[in-house]
Amino acid sequence: MIVLIDNGHGRDTAGKRSPDGRLSEWEWTRQIARALCSRLQRRGIDARLLVPEDEDVPLRQRAARANAVAGPAILVSIHANAAGMGRWMSASGWCAFVAPAAGLEARRLACLLASEAESAGLFVRRQECDRDYWEHPWAICRLTRCPAVLTENCFMDNHADCQWMLSTKGKETIISLHETAILHYLGLHPGAGGQSVGSPGAGD
Repeated sequence: MIVLIDNGHGRDTAGKRSPDGRLSEWEWTRQIARALCSRLQRRGIDARLLVPEDEDVPLRQRAARANAVAGPAILVSIHANAAGMGRWMSASGWCAFVAPAAGLEARRLACLLASEAESAGLFVRRQECDRDYWEHPWAICRLTRCPAVLTENCFMDNHADCQWMLSTKGKETIISLHETAILHYLGLHPGAGGQSVGSPGAGD
């Protein structure tokens, strides 16, 4: 099984940063994606960065890269959420998305990711109270043939979330929850170390 790790946006995308400019989504998601990919590779998993470049890569090109992979694969696209007003907002929490037409495997992966996020102490936002993931036609999920999940890892325009996301504990928690969920999806045991726990607002 090939594990494709995608990251949100590129350095050319306007906006996509915290109101104080300390967190840029393209840079933060690449830190998380690269660390996650390295950890999975150290476990002997065929993990690959879908977008190794720092520059923007069009979504259809990203999907084409995923669809060109030979053999069974899954895709996880890592993002930082925002309420989108260009100032500090109150929206907070973590969530996972699948395409409306997603199959059972994408939904299973999304549930595993949400479960690990909740176990890590994060507030998991739900579209419906009895479902751990949201349905939305994001292109990276809609256009890929393999099971694909997009995660929004807290809000960069929520001051407490942003501070936590930039902290060592926050980054470690996000990386570890993705790693553990992917391992469970693949039927592997996380082994020693497990996941780091923490919650937005906690310091380093």
